[in-house]
Amino acid sequence: MWRRWGFFRQFKLNIIHLARIRSEPDAIARGVALGLFIGFTPTFGFQIVLALLLASLFRQNRIAAFVGVWITNPLTAPIIYGLEYKVGRMLLGLPPLELKGFDWQMASSLGLQVGKPLLLGCLVLGIPCSIIGYSLAFRLIPNLRQMKIPRWPRRHDSQEK
Repeated sequence: MWRRWGFFRQFKLNIIHLARIRSEPDAIARGVALGLFIGFTPTFGFQIVLALLLASLFRQNRIAAFVGVWITNPLTAPIIYGLEYKVGRMLLGLPPLELKGFDWQMASSLGLQVGKPLLLGCLVLGIPCSIIGYSLAFRLIPNLRQMKIPRWPRRHDSQEK
């Protein structure tokens, strides 16, 4: 049954990875905060590479940054990016986009009309979420290390057929 719920399985595996990192809770929490912030940036598709590069550059925990980036996945990306765009548009006082037709000139202006609010929204939402993520990870890592996290139910060879 659990094999059908890949998203939940991945979430549980990420939590297990965080609990098993052999580092101080503060270092893990800083890596998670960096990963969360990068997860909120509009760099979908490059976030993992960007998180690993910045974690190496700033000497943060790369595994924790990798886990933090998973806040943006195919299920949550439309919600996060849509919310970032709306928040940025409201702060800049821009009207909603009206698409009437498509040509290359409109596409280039559309990039600026969407890009500015998206970047502002990414900062406005990403910074508080990374701060909250840092505090949650800092408090939860010691508790997770003490928990006995059970394995997923496995199929036996006789059940696979």
